[in-house]
Amino acid sequence: MPEARDIELKTAPNGVGTAQTVESAREPELASRALARIQQCLEKAEDQRHKISASGALTKEQEAQLRESFHVQIKSEIAKILAPLHPADIAYILEALPTDDRLIVWDLVRNNQDGDVLVEVNDSVRETLIDAMDREELVDAMETLDTDEIADLVEDLPPDVVAEVQEGLTTKERAQLRAAMSYPEESVGARMDFEIISVREDFSLEAVFRYLRGFEELPELTDMIFVVDRNQKLKGALPVSKILISDPERSVRELMKGDVLTLNPLDDATDAAQAFERYDLVSAPVVDETGRLVGRLTVDEVMDVIRESSDEDAYAAVGLSDEQDLFGSVWEAAKSRWIWLGVNLCTAFVASRVISCFEGTISRVVALAALLPIAANIAGNTGNQTLTLLVRSIAMGQVTASNTMDLFKKELGVALINGLLWGAIAGLGAWLLYFDASFGMKLGLVMFLAMMLNIIVGALVGLIVPLTLKKFDRDPAMGSSVLLTFITDSGGFLIFLGLAGIFF
Repeated sequence: MPEARDIELKTAPNGVGTAQTVESAREPELASRALARIQQCLEKAEDQRHKISASGALTKEQEAQLRESFHVQIKSEIAKILAPLHPADIAYILEALPTDDRLIVWDLVRNNQDGDVLVEVNDSVRETLIDAMDREELVDAMETLDTDEIADLVEDLPPDVVAEVQEGLTTKERAQLRAAMSYPEESVGARMDFEIISVREDFSLEAVFRYLRGFEELPELTDMIFVVDRNQKLKGALPVSKILISDPERSVRELMKGDVLTLNPLDDATDAAQAFERYDLVSAPVVDETGRLVGRLTVDEVMDVIRESSDEDAYAAVGLSDEQDLFGSVWEAAKSRWIWLGVNLCTAFVASRVISCFEGTISRVVALAALLPIAANIAGNTGNQTLTLLVRSIAMGQVTASNTMDLFKKELGVALINGLLWGAIAGLGAWLLYFDASFGMKLGLVMFLAMMLNIIVGALVGLIVPLTLKKFDRDPAMGSSVLLTFITDSGGFLIFLGLAGIFF
């Protein structure tokens, strides 16, 4: 067996996690079914409380005893539901419950799962859970986590808890924690895992295999063993599958892969996620500027990055934060929506002023008022299609300075074809609706031209808004749908009524 200095295993802080008496279950629908059952239990407890209070046949002491007895029974049922659940499923349930019910359920979560659940829930919900825990509970919860997971929670923890947690770490673990905390939030360094297995290239597979069998378990998602030199500089990677199926007498050097994708701790996590998707990776080594192996990024973290990025874009498009608590403070939720509601109100007034400028034209041809929303809505729909496509492409890094003009040409070509087709259909529809009126033919022509121009304008706006936001280093999705609605509504009204003013 090779000496320990030749084959190194970097383990997580505090060793192997505490063994659980109940194996965590994992099924696609398990969390939603458990949520429904817990909600039924909570509703049953509330109904029983009302029945006891409404009976009037019991003294206050008897009511209190009966209520307490029933609550103990309900809590026991909820605890049984929670016991087999994975921490991610428990986090899902907690996020879906109102604050009071959430705290009831949180008290019933097993102590050895507290830390894992805190890592899984979103920031706003995490704050409510941490506020409900005392110092000792928080410290105990942190002791079950790896250093990279502790780093994720440090900002939400009281300073005295952080200090006590650091005291319980080894020198190496404290260095890892400081390193994880030093990297920007959206960087690979902030997401990387310090649990890595590294070996030297001049050993046989048999020696490596014997060494690995000496551990109770490998780090999660270990699909490859990293090969390093004596200075911990990365030389390549050895797939675990090769160890299992190859001749034990062969050396690591013979079978290792030298063309491994490597990441830098300062790389953007979203870019790394795209690389994982492109190359179908399970894990990738993270090396510093000198080429030393410092950690690894795993696909579970990448999935979190992708989900968070998707959520952030969806919320940002309507001016919301992706870390809101569904059952958080009403006042805080209301305030968070004021900015874009105010912007929307202002833009609505602008659109109304555009319409008022053509009151004379509308009064002469009342049919224009009935057809006005059609012209504006079609532009908004076209703009949203282009906007969604562009925001996603920007997020994937597919839009560059060199291909922006080609993208403009393509989308304008699509808009022109759709404008001619659907403009003709809308114009024909308007003519048929007012066939017997003297202005029917003219109204159909106005509708055709307005629809065609509005579809083109919608596509232009859908291109310009996210590209402009990106140029000013803003999130391309931030409030884009609000801006798009304003421009397409006002522009649609202006084009339609402007053409009507010319023709009528």
